[in-house]
Amino acid sequence: MEQRTALLAGASGLIGGHCLDLLLRDPVYGKVIVLARRPLSGQHPKLEQHIADFDRLTDDARIFHVDDVFCCLGTTIKQVGSQEVFYKVDCLYPLEIARLALKHSAKQFLIVTALGADPKSRVFYNRVKGEVEQKLTPLGFQALYIFRPSLLLGHRQEIRLGEKIVKNLSRPISRIMVGPLKKYRPIEARTVAHAMVQTAKKDLKGIYIIESDRI
Repeated sequence: MEQRTALLAGASGLIGGHCLDLLLRDPVYGKVIVLARRPLSGQHPKLEQHIADFDRLTDDARIFHVDDVFCCLGTTIKQVGSQEVFYKVDCLYPLEIARLALKHSAKQFLIVTALGADPKSRVFYNRVKGEVEQKLTPLGFQALYIFRPSLLLGHRQEIRLGEKIVKNLSRPISRIMVGPLKKYRPIEARTVAHAMVQTAKKDLKGIYIIESDRI
């Protein structure tokens, strides 16, 4: 069977780092192209890194000749300093990557948004996540997979106080979050990455929204 080529955006993030590890280990993928602002540490025969200006992605369109796109881009307003930049990173960049990949015949697009994503939400974060989902839907990929995880568990380089508190309480909290509350349980980032890679290999057609309790 012919091996696939994957494009991964957001490989330095919590989910993206696990996704990269899994893709490099998976025999289905013969090449993994990473789109990043700065070089990643480590090398691998299957890994091809492209240092990109995300505001000028069309300058090197050849890197979008891939089969599957894994988009794990995401930031916080605290990190980037404004809602405007947050919107660019979490909505505009994924859309541009999707359009360029589709133009060069990519078949599948898999993206991480968030639980509660809704373009009509009063919460800015959820509204942006919902808007990127809404804008990706009509593009026409063979398959579009939208993963909506709850609070992510895993080691981050930066400290987020609110997340740290919840993580410390995650086990007792999870025990009582059953039934309709199950999808709000914190989830391991590696679990999300594993679901993305395994789902991509199913070769389905259509649009799929995968809530946290189904990941």
